[in-house]
Amino acid sequence: MNPIIVIFGANGFLGRYLCRHFARQGREVVAVARNREGWSGDGMFLEWDGKTAGPWTLALEGAEAVINLSGRSVNCRYTPENRRQILESRVDATLAIGRAIAGCRVAPKVWLNASTATWYRHAEDKPQNDWLGEHGEGFSCDVARAWEEAFFGAMVPAETRKVALRIGMVLANEPETVFDVLRKLTALGLGGAMGKGTQRISWIHMEDLLRAVEWVVNDPFLSGAINITAPEFPSNREWMRIFRESVGMPVGLPASRWMMEIGARLMRTEPELVLKSRWAEPMRLRDSGFRWRWSRAVDAVADLEARPGLQGFFRTASGRSAGAKVWLPAATR
Repeated sequence: MNPIIVIFGANGFLGRYLCRHFARQGREVVAVARNREGWSGDGMFLEWDGKTAGPWTLALEGAEAVINLSGRSVNCRYTPENRRQILESRVDATLAIGRAIAGCRVAPKVWLNASTATWYRHAEDKPQNDWLGEHGEGFSCDVARAWEEAFFGAMVPAETRKVALRIGMVLANEPETVFDVLRKLTALGLGGAMGKGTQRISWIHMEDLLRAVEWVVNDPFLSGAINITAPEFPSNREWMRIFRESVGMPVGLPASRWMMEIGARLMRTEPELVLKSRWAEPMRLRDSGFRWRWSRAVDAVADLEARPGLQGFFRTASGRSAGAKVWLPAATR
C-alpha cells in the first residue's frame, strides 16, 4: 500500500490543494471534512464533526502523515459568536485528533497542525523568527496561542513527530482569496496603500507551500513551530505597486484607516487582516535546506496570473524557477 496522508479540513482553500498535490505524488489521500463542498475529489472522503471520534479515526493507523487544517474562516466580522467559533473550531478539532492518535495501535509518523504567522507580535521594525519570535497581543494572537497549546499539549505516542505550521498569507489565483480581492480592487483603481502602507506582509506562493509541507513531512529532524513563509517581506505599499503593475493600472487610490474600517464593515470582514504587520521570518525552514521556487512577490504574482483555479494551477507548467535568482550575484539579477 502507498503511504497514507490524512488531511483534515480537506475542503478548505489549502486542503483541496494539498489533497491534489499528494494524490499526484502517488500517496493514498484520506480527505476529512464536515462536508464534501469544496473538496477537490482526490482520495477517499470521510466526514466528521470536528469534535468526536468516528470512522475517520481508523485512517490514522500507521499513516505517514496527519495534516490538520480545520478551523472556521477568519474572513468575517469578529462578533462574539464568530470569535467563539473561530477559537473552538481550531481547538476542538486539534484535541479530537490528539485523542485519536493517542489511541492508535500504530501511531502516525508525523502530525502537522496548522497555525498562523499572526502568533507573533505585530512589529514593523524587525521580522519575528521561529526560534526567538515574541508572542503578540489581541484576539488573533490569543487564538494562535490556544491553538498551539492544544496541539503541543496533546499526549500522543513519542514516535509521532509534531510540527506546528505558522503559515503566512498564501497566494493562489482563487476566487475570494487575498490574491483575488487585491487584484480586483487594483483593477478598479483602488490599489493604493492601505492604512500607513508600511505594514509588512508575510506570504508564500501556493506551490512553495505545497513543497514546504512535503519537505517537513520528509525531514525527520524538524519538529516544533516552523514559519511557512517566503524569505521576502514586502510592505503593503510595495504589494499594491506589484498588483498595479500586474493588471496594468497606473492609478491606485490610497485608503486611510477610517476608510478601511468602513470598507471592512461593508465586506463583512475585519480591517486588521490587511492593516497589521505579519512579519515572520522562515529561519528554520531555510536552515533545514529548503529553497523557494518563488522567493520574490513580483514573480509569484506574475506566475499566478496564468494559473487560475485548482485546475489551472496544476495544469499549467511553470517556467524557469524564479527562486534560482537568490543564488545569483545581485549585479546579474
